[in-house]
Amino acid sequence: MALRTIGLRLSLWYAAVFVGSTVVLVGLTYALLASSLAQRDRDILTATLREYASRYEAAGLPALERSVELEQRTGRRERLFVRVLGPGADALFVSVPSGWETFELGRLGPEGDGAVSAAPARDRDAVLEVVSARLPDGTMLQVGKSNEIRLALLRQFRVVVGWVSVLAMGVGLLGGLILTRSTLQPLYDLINVVRGIIRTGRIKERVPARASTGDAVDELIALFNTMLDRMNGLVGAMAESLDNVAHDLRTPMARLRGTAERALQSSDPAAHREALADCLEESDRILAMLNTLMDISEAETGVLRLAREPVGLRALVEEAIGLYEHVAEAKRLTVTLAPGDELTASAARDRLRQAFANLLDNAIKYTSEGGRVEIAVAPNGGEAVVTFADTGQGIPPEELPRIWDRLYRGDRSRSERGLGLGLSLVKAYVEAHGGRVEASSEPGRGSVFTVRLPFLSRL
Repeated sequence: MALRTIGLRLSLWYAAVFVGSTVVLVGLTYALLASSLAQRDRDILTATLREYASRYEAAGLPALERSVELEQRTGRRERLFVRVLGPGADALFVSVPSGWETFELGRLGPEGDGAVSAAPARDRDAVLEVVSARLPDGTMLQVGKSNEIRLALLRQFRVVVGWVSVLAMGVGLLGGLILTRSTLQPLYDLINVVRGIIRTGRIKERVPARASTGDAVDELIALFNTMLDRMNGLVGAMAESLDNVAHDLRTPMARLRGTAERALQSSDPAAHREALADCLEESDRILAMLNTLMDISEAETGVLRLAREPVGLRALVEEAIGLYEHVAEAKRLTVTLAPGDELTASAARDRLRQAFANLLDNAIKYTSEGGRVEIAVAPNGGEAVVTFADTGQGIPPEELPRIWDRLYRGDRSRSERGLGLGLSLVKAYVEAHGGRVEASSEPGRGSVFTVRLPFLSRL
């Protein structure tokens, strides 16, 4: 309802601005027209006054009288008032067109030298405008013109303008409604989608997209749809994660129950102790899974707290190698770190070390006895590139895009013990540090995992 009120206000404002602009424009046009018509009449009177003055001076009053009467009879000139006054203000010659007898000629003063005087009509709204000139012999020549034609034209113009203004008001109001409707339609669509989501709880609906015009409304719609896409993706990922968690928890929970049932059925204290140890092991595995899932979720949503400090990346890799030294020796694997300069990055030491350890653990786990794991730390532009290359079994191409998914385990990895969260955690931690991680693999020849991080300095 509020949006419709806004739409009505916008329509009224648009109509008011449109009509106001039209009125101002018409007013200016009317003023210019009136001024132009008045100037035209003044120019006619001045030109005629000069012409008659020249005839009077050249041929005298009789010639002027004949000329005026001839022009009035033939209609070669507009109807004009002509009067010649003697030095004593007595009328020597007067020519008054028919119908002009009601003008109050007595109000005409003795002004000369092109001055304009006016004589109003007694029976109608009209004025006789007269221009006078003093001639060399002392006589006064006056030429006048009624403004009735001009007033009629202006009156007709006002009528036309009145109808045009009414039409403009209607067009302005209608145009305002149409323009406002088209402008606010995306907001109406947005409201309908939001109401549908609130009513049904489904977030698959989207606001219809318009051709991109770059305005704020289109940007709002695009951002809203992007937000819904992200929410839908997060909800889908959450649902999938919950399904995977439920599936993966079913086995350890079943083992816990089975172990507890066997312990209850046995009276041997040693069996009880062994059952408790198994239960603790399974509980630790479940807690590790849940804690890892929480860390991944926090890292992906940007709420994971990172105690950043300058950290040497080669030193972190060496710490990870030290953690898995005995595991590698047990499988007779060769783990090497290529020589190079130390690169310092702003990172949370524990989180980044865990990411490197997960990548090394993954490489050792899926590399056969006698194989190699080669690690390198090198700069590339403004990035530090850390690579973990192994000679293991490799990853099939169809599985490679999914290795970063939570709880995903490929067919070849199901024989190994694990939660299916190691690579998801690596990706989440690296991206939380502003970096990215990539993987390439060739089945039967090994895999290469590449971590790219912004670094502070090179030592």
